[in-house]
Amino acid sequence: MTDNNIAVKINHVSKLFRLPIEATDSLRMTLVNLFKGVRGYKEQHVLKDISFEVEKGDFFGVVGRNGSGKSTLLKIISQIYVPEHGQVTVNGKLVSFIELGVGFNPELTGHENVYLNGALLGFSTSEIDEMYDSIVEFAELEEFMNQKLKNYSSGMQIRLAFSVAIQAKSDILVLDEILAVGDEAFQQKCNDYFLKVKEEGKTVILVTHDMNAVKKYCNKAVLIEDGKVKAFGSPEDVANQYSLDNFAQVMQSQESDDPNDKITIQKINNLSVKLNSPKIIDENSEIDFDIAYEVLDDVKTYIAFSITDVINNAWIYNDNSYDEMTDGPGAKQFNYNVKLPMLNNRKLKLQVSIRNENDEMIAFASSENIPMIIIERSDVLTESDKKAASGVISRDGKWQIESSKI
Repeated sequence: MTDNNIAVKINHVSKLFRLPIEATDSLRMTLVNLFKGVRGYKEQHVLKDISFEVEKGDFFGVVGRNGSGKSTLLKIISQIYVPEHGQVTVNGKLVSFIELGVGFNPELTGHENVYLNGALLGFSTSEIDEMYDSIVEFAELEEFMNQKLKNYSSGMQIRLAFSVAIQAKSDILVLDEILAVGDEAFQQKCNDYFLKVKEEGKTVILVTHDMNAVKKYCNKAVLIEDGKVKAFGSPEDVANQYSLDNFAQVMQSQESDDPNDKITIQKINNLSVKLNSPKIIDENSEIDFDIAYEVLDDVKTYIAFSITDVINNAWIYNDNSYDEMTDGPGAKQFNYNVKLPMLNNRKLKLQVSIRNENDEMIAFASSENIPMIIIERSDVLTESDKKAASGVISRDGKWQIESSKI
């Protein structure tokens, strides 16, 4: 790939901030700290050797949890921050939509703020004259342009700022969490605008937490975690990895304090649940897993499990395999597989317990031993296809005894 095809190149970029931890007005203490090696601040490494390229015409998504470093990266690309190491190369005119309405004056009218904000974006007065009617029409604020900005609602101010910003004639747009501006009708206008930008082949770099937006608009994406690139490539793969990481976070937050969730009763040992299928599947793929455990006493046991929607806390599928009751001590191993073809965009967890012939739970897989599954569907479900998010869909999974050794 030649450099002529590259819009933005991030080459081994690192950024740190020095955060003060001790303040002193005393010259004596300052000198003492200096000789002791006490610097009075700590270094926070926000970006750590980041590298990737954005090609011309890309609608490029940047995703990551809060504090991952993605907004700092955008400010470096926009030349607001300077990196400690590495460099960013930008080929073309770049306009950042990072802080909408920067420079707005609440004591000025909407009309006056259009010219003020336009000047900050680099427009001449004659250029703003030409685009003024388009700005007001897009913002849908014709009746309010002669009112002071302090009388605008926050939504009206954002609409006006966005309408000014999109007039910028640029090769590269940098957007930071501004897709959901204004009310529903205005959001639809923004949606149409971004689809138009995408069709025109303009280069766009988008930071967002909205994975649906990443999949809808972007052709490439990068996932930033703890200041490093964790995933890079197709928007579907990056968005699913982001969802999977957040899924794990939700699982940890829902971990029960019940000691039965963390330990097994002495009759059962080494209960393990292994997911054989990928963590991210489509609706046509099987969920396949193994369950193994060791019975220490002379008791009959069977497996009961459920597949639960994590977000809605509703069980989707269960199977209590009482017919697969096992006798006596020894190592037990089972395999199970099932399809859930009517699910879409679901985040699931597999919860497993071992029960005795009196239907008493004698072991429970700990939170560290609960597989996570994401189901993503590529086609669109019709209303007749949709099913409720709770209850048994169909119990057509199959058990297979792998081994039972005394």
